[in-house]
Amino acid sequence: MVSLKDIAEKCNVSVATVSKAMNDQSDIGKDTKEKIRRAAEELGYLPNSAARMLKTKHSNNIGVLFTDKTNSGLAHEYFSSVLENLKSQAELRGYDITFISQNIGNQKMSYLEHCKYRNYDGVVIASVDYYDPMVLELVTSTLPVVTIDHVFNGKTAILSDNVGAVEELVKYIYQQGHRKLAFIHGEDTSVTQKRLASFYKTCMELGIEVPENYVLSALYHDAKSTAMATRRLLELPDPPTCIMLPDDFSAIGGMNVIEEKGLRIPEDISVAGFDGILLSQVLRPKLTTIKQDSVLIGHEAARHLIDWIENPKTYLASQVLIPGKLLAGQTVKCL
Repeated sequence: MVSLKDIAEKCNVSVATVSKAMNDQSDIGKDTKEKIRRAAEELGYLPNSAARMLKTKHSNNIGVLFTDKTNSGLAHEYFSSVLENLKSQAELRGYDITFISQNIGNQKMSYLEHCKYRNYDGVVIASVDYYDPMVLELVTSTLPVVTIDHVFNGKTAILSDNVGAVEELVKYIYQQGHRKLAFIHGEDTSVTQKRLASFYKTCMELGIEVPENYVLSALYHDAKSTAMATRRLLELPDPPTCIMLPDDFSAIGGMNVIEEKGLRIPEDISVAGFDGILLSQVLRPKLTTIKQDSVLIGHEAARHLIDWIENPKTYLASQVLIPGKLLAGQTVKCL
């Protein structure tokens, strides 16, 4: 590893002069600074992170807290895309990201304790139980925290426009002539609450009556629970003509049950998903869905968190709403 001493020898100056030049101190001339910095670059010098932290009071490290009920981890294509775009934007601004856990070696610790142990400058939280006491402890700490799809007072939230997205999807299905519309939603979260409210509100505005047994609960990113709920809908005396499924991955479970029943999509029954992941567009027929803007969500989460870290006295927490986009696909039949 290249040291300040190596740079000093190359430039024929003292180690103290190199240190001052690298820290842009005023008592070192411009030409000397440029010479030393050029030599440092040629030698591949990287500043020591511990020394940099002493000077800047920042570790340039961001923690990410991400868990989901189905334990999909980074196999969850939507959140994987959000986190990848968070990472790329953070790296552009000189920050690394690492995941927060409750374990360091064999030692158990809270999320906040882990953050302190790792000297995180700030934290992004996505897809967790936001009412978990350890999550609440982290959110109410002095650390800058940005949440994805959940709102806390005094914290920035990056929100996919679930209300607008469901409204657009329901109206599209209505325009295709459907009046018997069912909705299988995910577990009870703030996202689900917004989607459900938007579903009922839009149906009411369009004059669509929604029987109680047309709305069922499953789990997000879980094909099995969606398959079970789909089977219940298909076995009703008066089944729906279109089923809105929790997300694109879960939709596979519903579509498999429809096929097992000897029905065709969309000729016999229509379906729609949510998320707009790649899988939805390689299925045949292509899935009608809402594409969430995972690129912008990730970028905005990184931008707001780093702005907060670097400008703590002037940063104002806010709610950032990111619109989705309807992908018409081929799974909603025009009646």
